[in-house]
Amino acid sequence: MTYLDITGWLNRKPAFRLLPVNHLEKGLESDGCGFEWHATGDDPAFKLKFKKRLPVGWYMLTVKVKADCTHMAGKLYLDYGKGINEAEALRLPLTSGKTLKRICYFSELPVGMRFDPAENTCRFSIESFSMSKLTAGYARQLMLKKLNARRSTELDSSLSLDAIYQVYHPLFEPCQATISYPQWVASHESKYFGEENIARLWQQIERKPLFSVLVASYNTQEAFLRACIESVIQQSYSHWELCIADDASTDERVRDIIREYASQDKRIKTVFRETNGHISVASNSALKLASGEYIALLDHDDVLTKHALLMMAATINNRPDAKLIYSDEDKIDERGRRFEPHFKSDWNRDLFYSHNYITHLSVLDRSLVKAVGGFRPSVAGSQDYDLLLRCMARIGNREIVHVPHILYHWRAIEGSTALTSSAKDYTTEAGLKALQDFFAATTLDVKVTKSGQANCYRVIWPLPVPVPLVSLLIPTRDGYELLKQCIDSIVSKTTYAHYEIVVLNNQTSCQKTLKYFEALKRSPNIRVVDYDQPFNYSAMNNMGAVHAQGTILGLINNDIEVISPEWLDEMVRQVSRPDIGCVGAKLLYPDGRIQHAGVVLGIGGVAGHSHKYFSNRNPGYFSRLRLTQNYSAVTAAAMLVRKSVFEEVGGLEENHLRVAFNDIDFCLKVREAGYRNLWTPYAELYHHESVSRGHEDTPEKQARFRKEVEFMKGKWGEQLTCDPCYSPNLSLMHEDFSYRMEPEVICSEAKV
Repeated sequence: MTYLDITGWLNRKPAFRLLPVNHLEKGLESDGCGFEWHATGDDPAFKLKFKKRLPVGWYMLTVKVKADCTHMAGKLYLDYGKGINEAEALRLPLTSGKTLKRICYFSELPVGMRFDPAENTCRFSIESFSMSKLTAGYARQLMLKKLNARRSTELDSSLSLDAIYQVYHPLFEPCQATISYPQWVASHESKYFGEENIARLWQQIERKPLFSVLVASYNTQEAFLRACIESVIQQSYSHWELCIADDASTDERVRDIIREYASQDKRIKTVFRETNGHISVASNSALKLASGEYIALLDHDDVLTKHALLMMAATINNRPDAKLIYSDEDKIDERGRRFEPHFKSDWNRDLFYSHNYITHLSVLDRSLVKAVGGFRPSVAGSQDYDLLLRCMARIGNREIVHVPHILYHWRAIEGSTALTSSAKDYTTEAGLKALQDFFAATTLDVKVTKSGQANCYRVIWPLPVPVPLVSLLIPTRDGYELLKQCIDSIVSKTTYAHYEIVVLNNQTSCQKTLKYFEALKRSPNIRVVDYDQPFNYSAMNNMGAVHAQGTILGLINNDIEVISPEWLDEMVRQVSRPDIGCVGAKLLYPDGRIQHAGVVLGIGGVAGHSHKYFSNRNPGYFSRLRLTQNYSAVTAAAMLVRKSVFEEVGGLEENHLRVAFNDIDFCLKVREAGYRNLWTPYAELYHHESVSRGHEDTPEKQARFRKEVEFMKGKWGEQLTCDPCYSPNLSLMHEDFSYRMEPEVICSEAKV
């Protein structure tokens, strides 16, 4: 039995508080408040029984839990004397290490409560749990403040307290699945790194390349240095050499350890620098020792997984043209506990321009590294990013290969960038210089700035001269209020001036809307074109493209509302690049949550929206909500594409995809034609989704939807389950980058 101390309620102080268990000395202590919490090994919940009953009214519940899974779907169950009722549970979407606050109301006097920190199996500790009494007025004030921070327009403050509370509840619907990383490791690694799979890999390896593992050491803690070296020695693949350059460590023990290992294994090569030259110079010293066909980059306190080099060798056998290979990674703390895995995209050029998502484990053709001159001292701190950029400039997209397995453990200790990216501010500046120098060496007239996130950047592409005409195609039927809001926001807020609006009228009968059309026709850059057929989104836009006078087409829903004035400037800059096909925007629900941030293939069967329902303040999965990047598809609710590309692939599929998935199909055709699709966070708009068309809520609509799903699966097959801009280790059930427990297939590299 685990006992936890509880303190009592007095005036405005907490009604009860759950203290960290390490504060206890003698188990359960009572101070007369009458609360008793229990937790047993068989029941991962904490039950609260009352000897005195809480007053009816409003409370602020504050909870903080630390766990080995990042997100937890916590619940607080209320017992009003008839037992626990699931429908009355208060949802608590918890994030490990972060405090959650939510207001709750007791309409009756509960006789007990039950707190479930998580629905999944995980290790956790409760840092704090308290409940403070609120006045009704203060509860109203706090709820309105939270609600208005999430909405485009302020909530009517004259609403009843009960009505406000009903709107407040959905804010706590969890948006992340809850499989813990240890669960994923147990499932995945026993399957993919079991004896049978490893034996099968060895059978496939005919070519056995020599890997030169480069390590630059400096005053490394003994335990970490030993773990680093031993992780190489213990590789299941034996064709390696370890090239260690010690950068004049002042701790003589570091050199002693290196000499000790070198004396035991002839594959360990060493150089002991007489002066400290910092990371780039030391790495070049290690590079001079290398004789292998490929080099692998390993930090002096990090760890390779047992089969890391074997997986790389297998990849080289399967892809002999590979010049740059990278893997997934996780972090490891002082005690060897693994956490925060990074399941990466396949080669994603625009994401790499935004930050170094490749990081570890990186393996490069040694002749390529020699050809670019090795590591540059002027960008120490981001020397790996700089090296990868310069290597990338000399090779093709097909020569960059991703291995979707955790092959590297990045040490997260106090002061390391693994623990916090702001720990070394100079790395952001070094990365900025590396990216600026990369583009300076090209003919591309771009500007590179910091993005606001540590070690992240924004590449601002030039506008063509003269600026192109953009034709914004807006289909509508009736919908006066939505259409007017959409067009008014474009006209009043958009800074890019060279555009026309083509309203595609689909049998409008509303007199107010028809009158509005007549007013629009008086504007020199707005036209109304009639589509007098049953609703067919694809056919309407294909017709609109014929009438468009611009060289760039903008597919815009009539329920879109502009937020950022430079949205069109940004999208035109991106779509004008010759290698870019479709460009999508960041779309928000009116309450500020994410509606669209790129499309992930396979979710829900065909496709789903990345980060759907996340707060706009959330940086997303490894900052992806704040970074320009490539996605396989983007939504046509707000999409730009060059008219020449639109015509090249035959426009939208109007025979089989009249309503759904036509934008996904179009984007895949564009990708198949050799272009990269792109999503940018710097074009923000509201999307009042499905207000105009409604939901699939009739038998006819549902039957049509099923046919469109079948068409997409029949046409695109495996491509819908192997999205190169996502990861086979991430969920195809949820849109939140949660873990996929048992991936059925590790996808081969697909076209991006």
